Amino acid sequence: MATTNTLDFPILQKADSNENAQEAAKNAVDVKSMSDYDLAQASSKGDMIAFEEVYNRHHRRVYAICLRMLKNSNEAEDLTQDVFIQLHRKIGSFRGDSAFTTWLHRLTVNQVLMHFRKRTVKMEKVTDEGETPVQIVKGSEKPGKMPVVDKIALDNAIKELPNGYRNVFVLHDIEGFEHEEVARILGCSVGTSKSQLHKARHKLRKLLQKQAPPRLFAQT
Repeated sequence: MATTNTLDFPILQKADSNENAQEAAKNAVDVKSMSDYDLAQASSKGDMIAFEEVYNRHHRRVYAICLRMLKNSNEAEDLTQDVFIQLHRKIGSFRGDSAFTTWLHRLTVNQVLMHFRKRTVKMEKVTDEGETPVQIVKGSEKPGKMPVVDKIALDNAIKELPNGYRNVFVLHDIEGFEHEEVARILGCSVGTSKSQLHKARHKLRKLLQKQAPPRLFAQT
């Protein structure tokens, strides 16, 4: 995916003169001690040094979210740039009602999902086939705490899920959103979110049975 917009802030530029460089260095020291909220307020007023600090603090986390959802490093890099382009436009709307990281997390997820929609990927319709498993693999109800080998097997299986199933599974089981939040982000009902999650877990179980060691599975 080609990113057509370019952010106009110092991380993509060099100072035009020693005077500018010295001023930038002075401002950089100042912004290090600022809170995310204060940085957001300064950025919204055109302070690009403040916005550079926002980028430096949070771009790794944004990239990690994009990579987890897209499963493609090149796309994740492009989407990370897109997220910060959108952030630059919208940062003035951050009012401090929640943590900045939470607000940015949701903006990032929404941007990735918009990317999916642009590729005209639609959520699969929920079918009534199959039963909902209590657990896919041991520890899979909390993927972040799974052993590395087990998590790799699960990640490989997630890549094979249809996009609609994967979106709900990633948002709910991996990113920790509640069904009400998933429904709002995806533009579906809470019931659809729950059903998609159940079907995603059921399909993952089948995929894992084909590729994972038997020890991974919970006793049923």
